[in-house]
Amino acid sequence: MAKVAFIGLGVMGFPMAGHLKTKGGHDVTVYNRTPAKAAAWAEKFSGHAAPIPAEAAAGADFVFVCVGNDEDLRSVTLGVSGALHGMKPGSVLIDNTTASAEVARELYAAAKEQGVDFIDAPVSGGQAGAENGILTVMCGGDEAVFERARPVIDAYARMVGLMGPAGSGQLTKMVNQICIAGLVQGLAEALHFGKRAGLDIEKVVEVISKGAAGSWQMENRHKTMNAGKYDFGFAVDWMRKDLGIVLTEARRNGAKLPVTAVVDQFYGDVQAMGGNRWDTSSLLARLEK
Repeated sequence: MAKVAFIGLGVMGFPMAGHLKTKGGHDVTVYNRTPAKAAAWAEKFSGHAAPIPAEAAAGADFVFVCVGNDEDLRSVTLGVSGALHGMKPGSVLIDNTTASAEVARELYAAAKEQGVDFIDAPVSGGQAGAENGILTVMCGGDEAVFERARPVIDAYARMVGLMGPAGSGQLTKMVNQICIAGLVQGLAEALHFGKRAGLDIEKVVEVISKGAAGSWQMENRHKTMNAGKYDFGFAVDWMRKDLGIVLTEARRNGAKLPVTAVVDQFYGDVQAMGGNRWDTSSLLARLEK
């Protein structure tokens, strides 16, 4: 059993912290900007809540963070009451936020200055993956540190991999989001075309999902998309945030991402339709409006 802190109890962090307590058997202290949410977590999982990140991190062997973006991440780690100010030498800061590779390298350096280790560890699998403890975790950092942290991360993961030095986890998550953007747009167009052609979508998917066209998105989203229901999974606002990170990195490294750039604009159209909190499969709604 390790002493663990978890900072950020959103739709992902709340259940992830829960798995660290129940499945991992760790002593967990949490922090959230909304104190009531931290108190609710502590009551549900018989854990502890702290008023500031530094206090949650005090004495912890592993400190997890899962917040919204780069600036949120800097605030809860490097800020006046940030986690790094409370962490002990030799402990590990593990960031599950989907953020930039740049901020991951920044935190790696800041942690090292204090004798603390750092791993960027963004996740994939959405809210359902977090609730069921079957997330995919893409890590960047030092191999020896990763090997120490992996058994703890396993509490909420199905797959955990070290992708390279600091920032590599975030870069891998960008690859993941590039793949998803193109797949969902392709699926949306396919369902739209099938409907216009008068086909029975369920019969079509039953056949083509067993061939080369099959995908996780098709298997898990075609029914809700066909029904025009978009309240399952990852929100459009968050996808646009992620694609913004992707496109910024692409400008930096020279990668050409024409499909990703177009799909990002399409998600902007969905936002203009009021679909900010719809899930990513709502690209179909744009085609059918």
